[in-house]
Amino acid sequence: MFQKIIDFLENFGVWGLFIHSIADAIIFPVPAFFTQVSLSVVNPSSAIWLATAGFIGCLLGTPVGYYIGKVLGKSILYRFLKKEWIDSATNLFKKNGEAAILIGSFTPIPFKVFTILSGSLAFPLWKLIVYAAIGRAIKFYAIGLLFYYYGRAAKGMVHEVSTYIFLIGVPVLIIGLLIKRKYGKKKQEAESGQNVTLDSTPSE
Repeated sequence: MFQKIIDFLENFGVWGLFIHSIADAIIFPVPAFFTQVSLSVVNPSSAIWLATAGFIGCLLGTPVGYYIGKVLGKSILYRFLKKEWIDSATNLFKKNGEAAILIGSFTPIPFKVFTILSGSLAFPLWKLIVYAAIGRAIKFYAIGLLFYYYGRAAKGMVHEVSTYIFLIGVPVLIIGLLIKRKYGKKKQEAESGQNVTLDSTPSE
């Protein structure tokens, strides 16, 4: 059934990918990655435009998935997706929500798991959109650039390149997050120390 839906969407080209990307961020269990690759194989010269449509569609669908999670909770995910995906994503979120979203942009776990979980676990929407934009941009445009420069031959490279992006890109992004968090903590401690000093200064 899902394959028939994907085949139907592919008939609409870039608009089909756009719709699939919106649905991918909301509830559709098959990632937009498959439609992007299929359409890029047919017309490699439009691969960058396809990546852009997929990226924008994903960002538009992200808040919708978020509010579904906020209203209905994560229980809705169990009706459509594998339990191990949901449990794995939940564990990631509990450890570090920001890293979970970045990692989720590259893993086989469907992205809607992270948008719905963000809502159900009250993760800030603006942070979800920012980190989703970073992760999904890398994923969509890496595939787009691959097909744009290598044409149909890129089809055989997609999975290998995706693996390299995951192994290199994700650690770099997470290190960046850790540095940002450490800097924020130091800044907070410095401000706290300043406030204590001011409070302890005797008034004349």
